[in-house]
Amino acid sequence: MQDLSSPFTGSPRGVAGLRGVTKQFGGTVALSDASFDLMPGEVLALLGENGAGKSTCVKLLAGVHQPTRGEVHIGGEPVTLRSPLDAQRMGIAVMHQHPGLFADLSVAENLFMGRQLKSPLGALDHRRMHAEAERLLETVGLSCAPRTPLGRLRSSEQQLVEVARALSVQARVLIMDEPTAALTTREVDRLFDVVAQLRTRGVAMMFVGHRMEEIYSVSDRVAVLRDGRIVEVAPVADMPHDRAVRLMIGRPLSDLYPALAPPAGPVVLEVEQLGRDGAFEDVSFDLKAGEILGIGGLVGSGRTEIARVLFGIDRPTSGHIVLAGERRVFASAAEAMEAGIAYVSEDRLGQSLVMDFGILTNATLAVLDQVKRAGLVNREAELRAVTPHLDRLRLRYRSYDQPISDLSGGNQQKVVLSKWLATGPKVLILDEPTQGVDVQTKAEVHAMMADLARGGMAIVMISSELPELLGMSHRVLVMREGRVSGAFDRSEATQESVIYAATDAGRATAAASAPRIDATVPEATATATAERGTAARRLSAALPRRELGLLVVIVAVVLGVSLLNPRMLSASNLSALAMDTGLLLIVALAQMLVLLTRNIDLSVASVIGLSAYVAAALMRSHPELGTGVAIGAAMGVGLACGLVNGAIVTYGGVPAIVVTLGTLAMYRGLDSMLASGSQVSADQVPASWLEVSSRSMMGLPATAWFALAAALAVGLGLRYATVGRDVYAIGSNPDGARLIGIPIGRRVLAVFCIAGMLAGFTGAMWASRYATIDSRTAFGFELTVIAAVVVGGVAIRGGSGTVLGVVLGVVALLLIRNGLVLLRIDPLWLQAVYGLAILAAITIDAVVTRRANQPRRVTRSLA
Repeated sequence: MQDLSSPFTGSPRGVAGLRGVTKQFGGTVALSDASFDLMPGEVLALLGENGAGKSTCVKLLAGVHQPTRGEVHIGGEPVTLRSPLDAQRMGIAVMHQHPGLFADLSVAENLFMGRQLKSPLGALDHRRMHAEAERLLETVGLSCAPRTPLGRLRSSEQQLVEVARALSVQARVLIMDEPTAALTTREVDRLFDVVAQLRTRGVAMMFVGHRMEEIYSVSDRVAVLRDGRIVEVAPVADMPHDRAVRLMIGRPLSDLYPALAPPAGPVVLEVEQLGRDGAFEDVSFDLKAGEILGIGGLVGSGRTEIARVLFGIDRPTSGHIVLAGERRVFASAAEAMEAGIAYVSEDRLGQSLVMDFGILTNATLAVLDQVKRAGLVNREAELRAVTPHLDRLRLRYRSYDQPISDLSGGNQQKVVLSKWLATGPKVLILDEPTQGVDVQTKAEVHAMMADLARGGMAIVMISSELPELLGMSHRVLVMREGRVSGAFDRSEATQESVIYAATDAGRATAAASAPRIDATVPEATATATAERGTAARRLSAALPRRELGLLVVIVAVVLGVSLLNPRMLSASNLSALAMDTGLLLIVALAQMLVLLTRNIDLSVASVIGLSAYVAAALMRSHPELGTGVAIGAAMGVGLACGLVNGAIVTYGGVPAIVVTLGTLAMYRGLDSMLASGSQVSADQVPASWLEVSSRSMMGLPATAWFALAAALAVGLGLRYATVGRDVYAIGSNPDGARLIGIPIGRRVLAVFCIAGMLAGFTGAMWASRYATIDSRTAFGFELTVIAAVVVGGVAIRGGSGTVLGVVLGVVALLLIRNGLVLLRIDPLWLQAVYGLAILAAITIDAVVTRRANQPRRVTRSLA
């Protein structure tokens, strides 16, 4: 962790900045002739509407993009930042708008990914990283164990991890791109305390945001962007709010919070003593047609959990929901939608949008049944369904087919809102509806909400922004620690009353002259919370893991089959099982490496067959060369195949499933050409070659020892080598890995090459083990390999899996196969069993992952 108190001695001129920079993407000019400087010990705020060019400026300084014209300068000298890694080496740390974090990895690994701490021997020092992580997390006020998987944290907590990661760099420049969008007021205060410390060190900082109060409280100068151009740079004292807004949008801004008409409709929604274990309890309210009910409180207080229950995502454990006078129990979100409820999630990227789809496709996802004609989606019907809503919100776009990922955050949010409005809901739930959007978009969203309310729609709005909560609500409900702590009519609600209700500041600091969001939670409450957290962690640690389940399966199979056929435990059967396990394990490790990077290798059996034939044919024709040469030749064949696969995937940009499906046939065809219908039999190769795999050492055949050595090497490499952790990061979040400078192309190519070599080695052992080799060797074996890896817990989606799990998966599958043979069940059942095993494993993985990654409820001390 960097020492926040150490002085920074920098040049009196700008530490970093842009000079005359223009950035074009195809024919689109994102930034035009932009120039500004970041001065030591100063915060420059970058203001502008969504799409004005702010994120482009951030990515130019972060090394993600390079200027079309102009230059980036560091310390007054022009530099070329070819990658984020170059920027990091130049002392530039970035808090990105959408954190490039890795949900499958621990919090500590996320903090140090790309620049891990190492021991004197060069291995990753996990203990030291955990210790440093604890200090970093304390600095930003996040209470969680460094070993906690990041996916279990809430979006606001993940943002704090991004803040802590930026602080862990010895930065000369700190760029904050929307760092507070998902933070509570108290968390923002903690972040600004850190900024104040960095200011004393002389760190140059740039702050990109939309919350004007925050910008003016933390910044020294303001640079205003409009339509890709910097229109003015001035000290904060010379740039009042209204002038900044006028410069941003080119005209005065109408009222941000429009007048709300009093709700005159009947009660649409009643919530009676609603609760969900571990999330919230005893929540009651009613909602009229035309009313906006605001729900406030700290993150973790139960606000979002209520919304998830109302929309049918989660089930309540107590209480009732009454919709239009009828008591309802929603078993799914689909049922809630049919009943007329719509939910705009706070996580628009993860839960509301498909980033590779176009605008129109995203906007009609919730109404596909309404836009079909004769079973096919009709474009005209799509346009009729969503165009009115997109036009009302003034969406900025080139074409309705434009990928949603090309839009700014504010325009993405407009598409999300339009998607749910197209369903014609009776009740609209908005969770942080203006999070991360500019002031103009915020005004448009508020105007839309007021218009919808006037039209009779009932709206529940969850917001962390007190001005929005007070300005856009008829009534305000405040949550604290899973319970309703206050309810206020519009005329009664004030910032002080809401803060007191959300934090218990009124009782904890009754003598305070002004309310503070960082008030201390009563000691008894904090102690109880800590005890609940400890108990939860102990319970979580005691839950069975995938490996334990596989062990149970293995024991059950062995005991069950042994009772019916004692041959299961005979020495000859166990020896054969050990050799088969060795063969499958080596190639399963190869498949594991590929899957971890979010790829797949369907050609693995063809590679085994080709390398096996090459090794056996070499021993037949040149026995004097020795077994080592034959093994080397087989591994060379595997390396060449892996290189071809990896190069096409990496540099050709072709999906791995397509590439390896093609090379599966290509390598098998090459094998057939070499064999020309002949085979290599046991009497044509030297005895030494046949003994390579079968030679016994300490009761285990050599193949098993080779497999154990490979498992140990792969396990240690994945755990203690930087490259190994990079592999997990690439599979978990490729875009995030790219942002922090991990060379994805080289890593994926290396993985395919290593996998090819392991498959080649398996081919050599296969030729030694089975002696008779022809062009059909290992035919169809790829299904067995994939089944073993997936059953062992390696996620098809990438980024998750362990070597131990793969070992147990291999053993479990082979024991099942062996048991079927011993029980004289038709071998044709094997393929069906493997297929079922794959489906079961993927289903279990999806369920376990979804439950494990559900955000934990965190109630922290606010001191």
